[in-house]
Amino acid sequence: MFKRFSVIPLSILLLAILIGPAICQIDQKAKDDLYQQVELFSYALTTVQSEYAEEPAAKDLIYGSLKGMLASLDPHSQFLSPDDYKELKTETEGKFGGLGIEISVRDGLLTVITPLEDTPAWKVGLKPGDKIVKIEDELTRDMTLDDAVKKLRGKPGTDVNITILRESEFKIHEFKITREIIHVQDVKDPMILEDTIGYVRLAEFREDSAKDFHKALMQIKDQGADSLILDLRNNPGGLLNVAIDITQEFLPEGMVVVSTKGRHPSLNTETKSTNKSTDFTTLPIVVLINEGSASGSEILAGALKDNKRAIILGEKSFGKGSVQSVVPLPDGSALRLTTSKYFTPSGVSIHNVGIIPDIVVAKIFKDETEGSPEKSLKENVDKIFNNIEENGAQEKSKEPEGATVQEGDKPAETKEAKEVKEPEAKKKLLEDNQVQSAISVLKGIKVYTKLKNP
Repeated sequence: MFKRFSVIPLSILLLAILIGPAICQIDQKAKDDLYQQVELFSYALTTVQSEYAEEPAAKDLIYGSLKGMLASLDPHSQFLSPDDYKELKTETEGKFGGLGIEISVRDGLLTVITPLEDTPAWKVGLKPGDKIVKIEDELTRDMTLDDAVKKLRGKPGTDVNITILRESEFKIHEFKITREIIHVQDVKDPMILEDTIGYVRLAEFREDSAKDFHKALMQIKDQGADSLILDLRNNPGGLLNVAIDITQEFLPEGMVVVSTKGRHPSLNTETKSTNKSTDFTTLPIVVLINEGSASGSEILAGALKDNKRAIILGEKSFGKGSVQSVVPLPDGSALRLTTSKYFTPSGVSIHNVGIIPDIVVAKIFKDETEGSPEKSLKENVDKIFNNIEENGAQEKSKEPEGATVQEGDKPAETKEAKEVKEPEAKKKLLEDNQVQSAISVLKGIKVYTKLKNP
């Protein structure tokens, strides 16, 4: 009995430590109300601790309370356990032990978006569109994306076995892949498309993104680029300071990049460009955005739009205009807390609104053909999993819908793929209707400039 109640004062003390600094900044009326609610919380906590069917751990109760408290605020605030906090730092650093694949959930299946070049996944022959149906001995049927990422990542040098279904062949392939330190590539496909028009895709804002982005700009400048298509489509954001650093590449010194406004005056800021270089401050730019462009990518697009430094083309962006601060806690956990909202240089908040393109161009996707493997796959997701679960991926005579079990592709195939990757990427971009529109806009700007300044 004594053991059961002895942890309660420690739990309440921990809560007091967490809320103490916040209480100091709240007016007296709000403070009195908060104390009353804390008393209610303390009573509920004590009741659960003493009356629940099984004796719960104090840490579990406190962590659960903190998760619920942060989740009640907004979709972007959350409590991070020590493991979650480490994962967040790993993601923002862009370096971790893993396979080197970008994955998502499509049509109810864990899907490889792309294997990163020269990573373990690339070397063994994983391909875009491969469906991961099993990790080790566990089916991915009800597995969340976060859980899958945790299972695929691990200590460098360790192995992980995965089973994939390849749609184009409708065959099962098994891979044993050795994890390595993966450096996430945020700056992709710097190249000249045509008529000295440069192209760079920025996938996210992590610690090294600004440095890598500057290198890409210098690369296409050395290749003769006199204009730029900056692709921010499906860029979900990332580190605010990195987004600001990249934006400054295109803005002369003194121009406003972004402003933030929070509950307390100390959170109100206005960030101006400190860029003294003129390398890219007059470069004609078209920025591509879509509904997947959010947060940091909206800061970049909004700053270039409001300062009349670029033409924004594509579809309306996501509309995430809030700033999250990560507050470490004494036990290694952390609070990811929305502390302010940001505004474009013209003073407009895009939160829940988004950036409206100067030129709206909807993305055109190729139609799926009747009877394609994709259509068949959508209709037979459960059958695929049931078949694998009942018969095992090793039984060649009982594969789902005629699928066969094969070993991973030979490295020679990936070497050949690597040799043609850049031409294929360029060809794919030139067939992209939004990229085509951006090229036409930049060609028009060049013609207008020549007419204006013969």
